[in-house]
Amino acid sequence: MKQFLIICFILCAGFAGAEVVTLKITDRYINLPVSHSVERAVMTFTVDGRKERTFDIRLAPSVAEADYWVFCDVSHLKGKTITISYEKSADDTGKAIGKSGIYQSASISGADSLYRETNRPQLHFTPRRGWHNDPNGLIYYEGEYHLFYQHNPYERDWGNMHWGHTVSKDLIHWEELPIALYPDEHGTMFSGTCVIDYDNTAGFNKGKTPAMVAIYTADNPEKQIQCLAYSLDKGRTWTKYSGNPVIDSKEKWDSKDTRDPKVFWYKPNKEWVMVLNERDGHSIYTSKDLKKWQYESHLTGFWECPDLIELPVDNNPANTKWLIYGASGTYMIGSFDGKKFIPETGKHYYTTGSFYAAQTIANMPNSDNRHIQIGWGRISHPGMPFNSLMLLPTELALRTTKNGLRVFSYPVKEVEQLQTPLFSRDKLTAGEANQLLRQYSDEGCLRLQFTIHLSHATDAGLNLYGQRLLRYDLNYNLVNDVFYSPEDMTSMSLTVDMILDRTSVEAFVDGGAYSYSFQRRADVRNREGFHFYGNRIEIRNLKVFKMNSIWGKR
Repeated sequence: MKQFLIICFILCAGFAGAEVVTLKITDRYINLPVSHSVERAVMTFTVDGRKERTFDIRLAPSVAEADYWVFCDVSHLKGKTITISYEKSADDTGKAIGKSGIYQSASISGADSLYRETNRPQLHFTPRRGWHNDPNGLIYYEGEYHLFYQHNPYERDWGNMHWGHTVSKDLIHWEELPIALYPDEHGTMFSGTCVIDYDNTAGFNKGKTPAMVAIYTADNPEKQIQCLAYSLDKGRTWTKYSGNPVIDSKEKWDSKDTRDPKVFWYKPNKEWVMVLNERDGHSIYTSKDLKKWQYESHLTGFWECPDLIELPVDNNPANTKWLIYGASGTYMIGSFDGKKFIPETGKHYYTTGSFYAAQTIANMPNSDNRHIQIGWGRISHPGMPFNSLMLLPTELALRTTKNGLRVFSYPVKEVEQLQTPLFSRDKLTAGEANQLLRQYSDEGCLRLQFTIHLSHATDAGLNLYGQRLLRYDLNYNLVNDVFYSPEDMTSMSLTVDMILDRTSVEAFVDGGAYSYSFQRRADVRNREGFHFYGNRIEIRNLKVFKMNSIWGKR
């Protein structure tokens, strides 16, 4: 049941001369209307004389003018009275709030259509409301994969950075949880890592319960600093470390760009290692307790969101190399002694397109030796109350090629549980393949696996309603205008695994040697549907699957 605000025009300390709103919390959510026709202004919740939260929002002038609604989970304040101020101007604060139609409810506004919105991705994680970007703190713990992420819960555009939180038991179906980390006196919550401190090195553990520790960047107008928080209930609630920050390196680098710590336990030295992006590359720090950190070395040539992982070569655990990369996914392969990374080859790329700021999952179960990565898909969703998506989880592998060691990336096997086979055919002409595919051109979610063979052509590909899904230019060695040289140039073939969601396309070429992703956007003037093209090409081993929604029946 909706409970609209009881508006009281009062004068109180901190609000002298302004109209404010008081509300006794009886339900879980406060629903707020957003309009992109107005400018952002600051809204503040005050409880018992203390600021409970402050954020920027484009509060709609009225219910009729709302583009969409967002929500605040205030279940922890049930029974308390909060004061809401909105700094639109000193003389119309209360009027703006009162006219906007803010209300409390046991559910979020629009819950009846949640996950069924027109442009809601059905195969990829997206939050219920608001903006999200970089994946943070990816970790497996006691049967759950945790995905934290950069999140603006109050608007579909970037800002108000929090850590959102969702969990999964299978890497595919996700349950969104309450916000994990809120902005504080140190700044807004930027990217970082989670670890499980089994040996209680930081002293946060309680009895036999090890702490899940988040190491993250706090961003403020002056600088970016590294901070800690810990959880003793599987990431559901968090306590900020009273000694924050644990690293403040602005002065050392004469730069504000010191962010995105990736932390892991380096067993040979029995200490924690942090990879931190600072100014023009990645720095290595070490610590025995997660609190006191020692600078060790620096590697130039990367920007934001570092990761450093050890991978087996050709699936041989006795032969490993280290992989370091940044937000763009370009990488170097080399060796690491716990203090310094020594590049041996690179930089290379294995993916392009919407991919950004990926992170690998820490603390994988002992029975699972995979290295799984999730990246942010920079794909917009106009008209929706959310924006962007998380790309599908992929497994990383280091393989020997004719050009040396290279990273391969391909969808995790768990994706297969969403598949329903539609048909499988071999050795088709382009026309025959197009005829078979035509009836599926309007499907929202499909997986296509095929090999395209160019016996008489140097240029061929696949379109969907005029949008290029694949173009292989054999003359210039280009896949969708990006240089790619197949392992066997004499085969004249390209093998593709392509997954289409309502708003995105992800494609993995030649077993993951190269991949790309982009926004799905048909040409509304084109009616040809799926269309393979190329002079006398052959489509081999074509398999088509309908992909079922990760959201199930809701």
